[in-house]
Amino acid sequence: MARSKSPEELWKVLQDVQHVKRRDIVLKRELGEGAFGKVFLAECYNLSHTKEKLLVAVKTLKDPTLAARKDFQREAELLTNLQHEHIVKFYGVCVDGDPLIMVFEYMKHGDLNKFLRAHGPDATILVDGHPMQSNGELGLSQMLHIATQIAAGMVYLSSQHFVHRDLATRNCLVGNGLLVKIGDFGMSRDIYSMDYYRVGGHTMLPIRWMPPESIMYRKFSTESDVWSFGVIMWEIFTYGKQPWFQLSNNEVIECITQGRVLDRPRLCPKEVYDLMLGCWQREPQQRLNIKDIQKVLYALGKAAPVYLDILG
Repeated sequence: MARSKSPEELWKVLQDVQHVKRRDIVLKRELGEGAFGKVFLAECYNLSHTKEKLLVAVKTLKDPTLAARKDFQREAELLTNLQHEHIVKFYGVCVDGDPLIMVFEYMKHGDLNKFLRAHGPDATILVDGHPMQSNGELGLSQMLHIATQIAAGMVYLSSQHFVHRDLATRNCLVGNGLLVKIGDFGMSRDIYSMDYYRVGGHTMLPIRWMPPESIMYRKFSTESDVWSFGVIMWEIFTYGKQPWFQLSNNEVIECITQGRVLDRPRLCPKEVYDLMLGCWQREPQQRLNIKDIQKVLYALGKAAPVYLDILG
């Protein structure tokens, strides 16, 4: 059996990746737990040239088997090369001792799915222990703004020939001022386990977001990501409902492979639903291009009535 790499060897392999010293990371509280380990909110020192501390999200690797370390190394090298305003920023790794750590920017409002549900017509907030109707409902211009930002991140990913395979609102994060970025802390498979379908023991597939060719033949491409983006738009315009929520996983597989698509959400303009339908063409090469989708969303957003930004 191959022995696992020592920290010094990992350090050498990860030489293009920024290294953060363990003493510069101060854990504050747990944000969640994934299959790999825990995610914490932390303060990090000496990340930038200023001496200021920065709030970060720290992903830990609890079980550093050789395979897990290899995945860690691959992910860190990949993330180092993905730099875009709508991709969650990756700051670097800490490999001096266990657990191995990845350091990401912290997005204050958490994942987009939770955010959409909290800003929908059914959302209630507790005031002094009493439920009150939340008045922070998202308007059309804000929904379009969210979708446009995710599309911008996807244009960048496709320019890097990067296929995400798990695009969904649960894997996007929200910061101040309605800033939205694509990210994946690998936590969603645990927190949103109902969104995944277990195949043959280990593999967990987000079938409700997958096109027929991915479900039937495990084919993933930029075009399959475009299909998922259509589902993201549907999620945004339903305030975070689960796609095909009324159906079981097996019924969903049957529906998608037989060519059925999601219905137009009640609040969704026809132009936006047409974009969704363009993402859900059965033949991958007939689907809309993500660049064109971004352009249309941007134009629709400029034409939409502007609502007061609920996040300030």
